[in-house]
Amino acid sequence: MTATLIANVAIFDGSGAAPFPGEVLVEGNRITKVAQGAERIEANGATRVDGGGGTLMPGLIDAHAHLGFGSAVDRVLKAHGQTPEQMLLITAHTAKVMLDHGFTGAYSGGSHSAAAETALRDEIAAGWLPGPRLRACSFEREAYVPAEGAGRKYISFEQRPPDIEGARAFVKEMADIGVDSVKFVVTGDNGIVPNTSLVVLYHDAELRAASREAGEAGVWLTAHAHSADAIKMVLRNDFRVIYHCTWPDDEAIDMLEARKDQVFVAPTVGLNWTNIHADPAYAKRDDGAALREQMGKLDHLRELMPALHKRGIRLLPGGDYGFPTNPIGRNAHDIELFVTHLGFTPAEALRAATKLGGEIMGMADELGLIAPGYLADLLLIDGDPLADIRLLQDTDRLLMIMKDGKYHKPPRPRRPQAEGATLS
Repeated sequence: MTATLIANVAIFDGSGAAPFPGEVLVEGNRITKVAQGAERIEANGATRVDGGGGTLMPGLIDAHAHLGFGSAVDRVLKAHGQTPEQMLLITAHTAKVMLDHGFTGAYSGGSHSAAAETALRDEIAAGWLPGPRLRACSFEREAYVPAEGAGRKYISFEQRPPDIEGARAFVKEMADIGVDSVKFVVTGDNGIVPNTSLVVLYHDAELRAASREAGEAGVWLTAHAHSADAIKMVLRNDFRVIYHCTWPDDEAIDMLEARKDQVFVAPTVGLNWTNIHADPAYAKRDDGAALREQMGKLDHLRELMPALHKRGIRLLPGGDYGFPTNPIGRNAHDIELFVTHLGFTPAEALRAATKLGGEIMGMADELGLIAPGYLADLLLIDGDPLADIRLLQDTDRLLMIMKDGKYHKPPRPRRPQAEGATLS
C-alpha cells in the first residue's frame, strides 16, 4: 500500500474551523492520521511531501454542475448538432477540466443523456477517466408545450390535465438507467422564456407520484424551482435538492428550516452574475428588460440567502456551470460570490464547498473533511484562501490535486515570492 506524508502545511479541515499547522498521512486512498501543531507523524517509509507552508484542504465539490452541457473554459461549445458519440467525448473532456480546477466532486444538475452520464460516472469511479466523483442525474424533465418554430412555451399546470403516470414512469425509467438523482423543472425560467419563473408547471399529484416512485427505486429528487408555491410543493413531496429557490415566502422559509437536515439549496448565483456582468448578449435581450430582471434577482438573493443561512439551511455553491457563457472551469467563482454577495465568511464558503459537498454527495462520513478515515481528496494551495478566496480560481496556485489517494496533479513547490516561514 502506498503512503504519503504531507507536512509543513496549514490545514483547513473543511469543518469551518481556523486552519492549523500540521501533517496528514495518506495510506492507500484514505487519510489515516492528522497531526496538529508540534505533533509529528512517523513516516514509516511514506513518501514525504513538503507543503512549504501552503494550505492543505479537502477537494472542492460543486452542487450544481452540467458536465453534459459541454462548455469548458478551454473549449466553449457554441455550435449545436453534435452526435451522441461526440457529446460523450466532449463531456469526458469537461470532467477532466473540472478536476484540473480542483473540483474532486460534482453533484449533477442535469444531463442531456442519462445513459451517457451514468457511463461517465462509472468510468471515472473505476479510474479509467480523469474527473470528479460524480452523482449522475437524469435529463431535466419539463412540463411545457412546444412553441411554434424554435423555442418553447412553458404553461401552468392549471392549463393541462395531470399526467401522474408519466411522472412516475419518468422516475422509473431514469432509475433503471442508473442515475443517482432525477430532476424536475417545476417552474419556468425567465432566462429561457421571459416571465415564467413564477409559473408552476406541475400538479402536486404528479410530484407526489414521482416521490413515491423515487422512494421505491432508491433515487433522489432534484427540483428547479423559483416560486414560493413550487418550493413548498417540492418540500411537501420530499425533494432533496432545490436549485434557485429564488422567491420563497415566509411559509416556504419556515418549511425549509423545518427540513434543513433533509434538504440542500443551491442558489446558482454564478449564472445570475454571469448574465449581468459577463454576457454582452444578455444586455440586449428584450430591450434591456432581461438584464434588469437579473439585476433585481441578484439584489434579492443578497438579502434572502444570508437570512436562509442564519436559519441553518444548507446552502451550497454550484452556479449552473457548463453553459457557453458560464463554462466548466469557472466553478470556484461561485465560492467567491458566496463571500462577496451572499454574506458568507471565507471559512463558511469553503465549508459549504467541502463538508456540505460531502453531505450532498451522500458521503458525509467519508468525504469533504480532512480527518482519519476520510477519502484522500486533497488540494494544496499556494497561499491562504481564507485571506483571498480568489486563489481557488487560479490553477497555478493549485500546487497539488489528489483524488482517491492518487495524484491528478503531482505536488510542486510554492513560488519563491509566496514562500513563508516554516510552520511549527
